[in-house]
Amino acid sequence: MGILFALTAAGAYGVSDFVGGLASRRTSAWPVALLSGVGALLGSLLLAAGGTGDPAAADLWWGLLAGLGSGFGTAFLYRGFASGRMGVVAPVSAVGAALLPVAVSVLAGERPALLVWLGIAAALPGIWLVAREPATDNGPLGGTAGLLDGGLAGVGFGVLFIATGQVPDGAGYWPLVATQAASMVAIVALAMLFGASWRPTARTEAWGLAAGLLATLAVLCFLLATQAGLLTIAAVLTSLYPAITVLLAALVLRERIFPPQAVGLALCGGAVALVALG
Repeated sequence: MGILFALTAAGAYGVSDFVGGLASRRTSAWPVALLSGVGALLGSLLLAAGGTGDPAAADLWWGLLAGLGSGFGTAFLYRGFASGRMGVVAPVSAVGAALLPVAVSVLAGERPALLVWLGIAAALPGIWLVAREPATDNGPLGGTAGLLDGGLAGVGFGVLFIATGQVPDGAGYWPLVATQAASMVAIVALAMLFGASWRPTARTEAWGLAAGLLATLAVLCFLLATQAGLLTIAAVLTSLYPAITVLLAALVLRERIFPPQAVGLALCGGAVALVALG
């Protein structure tokens, strides 16, 4: 069940990034990121109101920390997408989001099986290859201008995964509400720090609400995945989300899947199989 939840989280994140990325390119990244936070907050409130559980104060604090990581990661991810550097931002952020929880989990004492380690070894290059854009006139593989945005987004999502993984079964979904509320605060604070406008003004930006609702589903499934299994496995499988984004771009936008991306998709599929067998 942990593997199934993690893969569902990857799917939800992949669709969310596809929707949010398109909206960010047509308008400004910051209002889209904020509305994504609004949609995620509404979704988490519905979950919490209809669910059960008794969260301790520590659970809510973990939720707040996860929200700061989520807001930080979302802001820099969308900023990178808006500037047209998706081919650099996406793989760097996804690999960072996988590596940080794996490192912390191993230091904390998790010991995945050998097949799981082989799956992780296949997943990391797979994530990188599947999210990379082909060479352009602006430089090989889309250039390196998005490395900073991607790295910062990866750190943010890594913190999101680590903190969410500390919320125990029985805490209910109010920690997710804390996560989404803190995420919105972080997005607004970063926008003000960079002197960017975060107030929605265009109709296209409303797609951020849909992206946020999908992000709520993703965080929920990731939480359930960590409660059903190891954080290491949940983080790596959830970080396969760029494969979903690339497949959607091919199906919906008729974008071509290039040979390195096809290799990456095959590695991602192999990683899922190895983790499942492990």
